[in-house]
Amino acid sequence: MNQTYRHVSQSPTLPGTAPPQDEFDVAALYETPLSLGSAPAVSLDEKLRKAYFWIVNHAIISPHYDLEFAEGPGASYHLGDSKARLSLPSGQSYSSFVLVPLLTFATRRRCLLVGGPGRGKTASAILMGMLAGYPLRDVRRAMQHGHPQLTISDMLGTPLPGDLIKAERLADIDVAWRTWLGMRVKIVDEYNRIPTRTQSALLTLMSDGYAEVFDQIYESADSAWYLTANDDSGGGTYQVIEALKDRIDVVVHALAFNSRFLGELQERVEQRLRPEEVVPPEIVFTEAEHDRMHAEILRVPLPKEVRRRLEFFAAQFELLEPAGEQFEYRTKDTANLAGVDVHLLSASETGRDRLADLGAQTLTGLSVRSLQSVLTYAKALAYFRGRPEVGLDDLASVLPFVLHDKLKPNDQSPSFDEPGQRPYRTDRVSWIRSLFERACAEYDRLDLDVHDPVGDLLAEFELGLDDVGETEVERRLGRIESLLAEWSRDRKLYGHVYDDALALKYLHQRYVNYRSWLRWKK
Repeated sequence: MNQTYRHVSQSPTLPGTAPPQDEFDVAALYETPLSLGSAPAVSLDEKLRKAYFWIVNHAIISPHYDLEFAEGPGASYHLGDSKARLSLPSGQSYSSFVLVPLLTFATRRRCLLVGGPGRGKTASAILMGMLAGYPLRDVRRAMQHGHPQLTISDMLGTPLPGDLIKAERLADIDVAWRTWLGMRVKIVDEYNRIPTRTQSALLTLMSDGYAEVFDQIYESADSAWYLTANDDSGGGTYQVIEALKDRIDVVVHALAFNSRFLGELQERVEQRLRPEEVVPPEIVFTEAEHDRMHAEILRVPLPKEVRRRLEFFAAQFELLEPAGEQFEYRTKDTANLAGVDVHLLSASETGRDRLADLGAQTLTGLSVRSLQSVLTYAKALAYFRGRPEVGLDDLASVLPFVLHDKLKPNDQSPSFDEPGQRPYRTDRVSWIRSLFERACAEYDRLDLDVHDPVGDLLAEFELGLDDVGETEVERRLGRIESLLAEWSRDRKLYGHVYDDALALKYLHQRYVNYRSWLRWKK
């Protein structure tokens, strides 16, 4: 029976994919048939897919294919009085509860697994540690269990008692660091039960990569982090500090168990089988492979067409006109920093359609950190799917999980009172997905792929200012001012218009400075 559970899917797991091209290596010029060996090595993206299929087929019982992809028309059915839509995707689709932690492993980011007790959150995290090649005993011992008495020394390390007695200064004290600090996979179980002071030390370790005890520093290598919680609202024995929640890159739900698969559970009980004890060696990644896979992911191209839609989507949420007087400070961030209720301010706005305005549905905008996470996970998903570049479907699939705790919904927005959008009050994944779909529809309506005057001006500036004379500078300044004058007459101020206006001001200032330099040079 254990051999059945050790079975790994045959290649190719995704027919028609080609391995990513490695960077040129001089050593390749001297390779011979003997040095290459008789069996070709499996590409790392293929190995990652093998790991996914082993986990989803033999380790984690998760028959929820909620990351859907299409390769042609697919079927859908509406069930029940609510006409709940069940779609049957035509392309290879995936379980988010398995794939998102696996992408976190590949990119060495930080993942929060949320769900009720006994749903497999900790088991999933342990499997990620096994993929890194650590013995099961070490993974279990290294896992940090959140509880109200957890101290900084318990988590990070303890100063040696003899040094505490003899030392005349802090530099003379050696610290016995915990071994988990040096591991490539770090697990913190029930992180919302950790005391606030210890949370601050955990924040430093997660964000800055070092631990400090008695003025001694331990530099921690890049790691994949897995934190678990029984709810995603930050509740628990202790409220999770905002800075720590902000360092989490992605949130994934452990969905309910499907009772039709109870037979497989029964088999495991009778065989005393634990999947983490039978992880096949073929899907274990060495440290060198882990490093190379991460580098390959970062090299996956992101086409301009896809990036522009992400830019347009991200621009929807920050604008809050009543928050400030100066144009740059008319943002939700200004209101939040002042401790003012964003909903009360947004309710006083007039002139925009609050049902059509996506920004009216949120209390926050998007940070630079969250956008970096979006780019990383979109590249990782495209890499996992064997795609030569990031597609719009890759981006749309990762957004709900990366922005799960980054975009805070404005529950009092009239949009949530619409019959078709009421479930979005509780289903944040579907809500964010719908926001992106609506943003893309508006992008298409405005035909921004073809008619994007601000993009044209930015592209012109990116070509550089070498040999650009004062006459040409005046012409470009005139185009910027004409465009702003046109908008001031007949265009309402939505989020993407606000960002475009600030981009035009940026260009205007750069050209003004350059014109001043040209005049000085004469």
